[in-house]
Amino acid sequence: MMRRKSDEIERLRAEIERHNDLYHLHDRPEISDAEYDALFRRLVDLEAQNPELRRPDSPTQRVGAAPADGFGTVPHSVPMLSLANAFDEDELRDFDRRIRTLLEVEAVAYTVEPKLDGLSVELAYRDGLLVRGSTRGDGRTGEDVTANLRTIRSVPLRLRSTVRRPPSLLEVRGEVYIEKADLERLNAERDRDGLSPFANPRNLAAGSLRQLDPTVAAARPLRFYGYDVGRVDGVSISSQQELLSVLPLFGLRVNPLHRLCEGIDEAISWYHEMRERRTELAYEADGVVVKVDDFALRERAGAVSRSPRWAIAAKFPAEQGITRLTDIVISVGRTGALTPVAVLEPVRIAGVEITSATLHNEDEVERKDVRIGDMVVVQRAGDVIPQVIGPLPEQRTGDEHPFVMPERCPVCSSEVVRLDGEVARRCLNASCPARVKQSILHFVSKGALDIDGFGPRLVDQLIDRGIVETVADVLRLDRESLIELERFGPKSAENLVAAIDTAKTTSLGRLLFALGIPGVGRHLAEGLADAFGSPAALIDADEEMLEAVPEIGPRTAQAIVEFFRGAENRALVEDLFAAGLVLEASDDVRTPQPLDGTRFVLTGTLSTMTRGEAEARLKALGAAVSSSVSRNTTYVVVGENPGSKATRAEELGVEVLDEQGFLALMEEHA
Repeated sequence: MMRRKSDEIERLRAEIERHNDLYHLHDRPEISDAEYDALFRRLVDLEAQNPELRRPDSPTQRVGAAPADGFGTVPHSVPMLSLANAFDEDELRDFDRRIRTLLEVEAVAYTVEPKLDGLSVELAYRDGLLVRGSTRGDGRTGEDVTANLRTIRSVPLRLRSTVRRPPSLLEVRGEVYIEKADLERLNAERDRDGLSPFANPRNLAAGSLRQLDPTVAAARPLRFYGYDVGRVDGVSISSQQELLSVLPLFGLRVNPLHRLCEGIDEAISWYHEMRERRTELAYEADGVVVKVDDFALRERAGAVSRSPRWAIAAKFPAEQGITRLTDIVISVGRTGALTPVAVLEPVRIAGVEITSATLHNEDEVERKDVRIGDMVVVQRAGDVIPQVIGPLPEQRTGDEHPFVMPERCPVCSSEVVRLDGEVARRCLNASCPARVKQSILHFVSKGALDIDGFGPRLVDQLIDRGIVETVADVLRLDRESLIELERFGPKSAENLVAAIDTAKTTSLGRLLFALGIPGVGRHLAEGLADAFGSPAALIDADEEMLEAVPEIGPRTAQAIVEFFRGAENRALVEDLFAAGLVLEASDDVRTPQPLDGTRFVLTGTLSTMTRGEAEARLKALGAAVSSSVSRNTTYVVVGENPGSKATRAEELGVEVLDEQGFLALMEEHA
């Protein structure tokens, strides 16, 4: 009897996986959804009756995990780099020229694939079995979302081995996405239930994979396409075309709309064809990815700090729409900057309903002559950020009227000022509720203290009820304070308190970014942390000391000094530590580099590399790269069509290097 049950279970597993392949890999299903569901239910029942016969790669295990308390982290054995962008043909040809020059070849073959609007993930298979799934994260470390990725039917739980043996380790990179028709269906259901719609396919994919309960992800029609690999042990793959032919042999889907192009002209032609077919695609795509096909050439080309040299994303032009601008309202940011925001009659652009768009500042409103009541052209910049391109004056009726910037903050009624040299008007009241709210949202954001569970509605409640007045108060939140809030029960309050306690131990770089120092982003914050090592040392630094840090120019140095000159900001840092903040000890010992202590300025165009690549090479050798020439500058590197910096170097007696001299210096210290 047991043998018959075991045989039936194995037969059902094989049959279900065969139908999964037919549906997801070959797009030719043989049975209806109802018939598939009947097979699946029979397998579920049999495994429930015989739990000793369950296997981790059974189709039933796609929805078998219990809700998680939180996501762990997964280091990527090979960094998952982001891509540089090209927005027109000239930039694609520049990319091709740089690659051919770098590789010293006449022509390069490229594989071109659609760039899907989803979420990048990595699947790790060991001896053919799916053991780990993670998001890209910061490129080096991602979130462990294995349970959610297991729910996606186009993700095999065990690699197929009908043609060739799977490698002992295969890390597959790809995109989790949702088709446009599925998104519309889900939004129609949510509308009937009185719920807000999902904004776009990428948000839905990302939100689904970050659900702590895998049954939520299982209920959403997510799909997966593979396009790259990380570490691979046990199989040799020499090109992108070979990779895209090998992955399906293991049961992994790849996008069929990929093409091998002999040279950049063919790649550009395929880009234009995909651009024309964009609206016909079942999924949202914002461009194509152009990759050097040969893996050996990729190895020679290498990468810069955040992106490979051998690939580029050729973005489609932003889609536009026309609608009426019904009002202009003011948004107050964490620095007090007042930003005019256009309120629009809803317009659908690139699959997303747009109801508002930034107007940046009052000078932009005046320059574009945008008036309340105008018909305006709106586009999604990079297919993400809505912006008003300009009005259609010929459609004016006379009822339109100009926008006037307020003299007082619309939130706290404090006087608004416009400082010399700035385009923005600012509310200078540091206690302005709008400023405090935005400061807190920045403080808890992913690049800062990364406290999961915060959102605008929660922050509104905390401030409106007087529970939180500064970012330091966030670290003092307890279960009793939170349980009084709307939509907070004992469990959710305990989860948030636990997340806060975890976040109290952080790095100096994250703290500096979290403080919201003007001009200091995540990258510069890490540079400052490396250079000064402690908050006290940075607080006491002067502008000259700050400018010695790579990428810190005079304006940023001045902004940092001004920030810490404020007594309230110094007090805030002290209060954070009083609230329990602890800085991680750094074990990193920096290795001396040959160009330590030197400062370079680049001007003009280099023929052998981009400005970013030159800066990356210099920084790798320990040099600082500045945007302005001073007596502290060691070298000015001059390319074609240099600007006034070359003249300034001569006036100050700073040594000037042409491109050949620069390359020789790089070679000497490589």
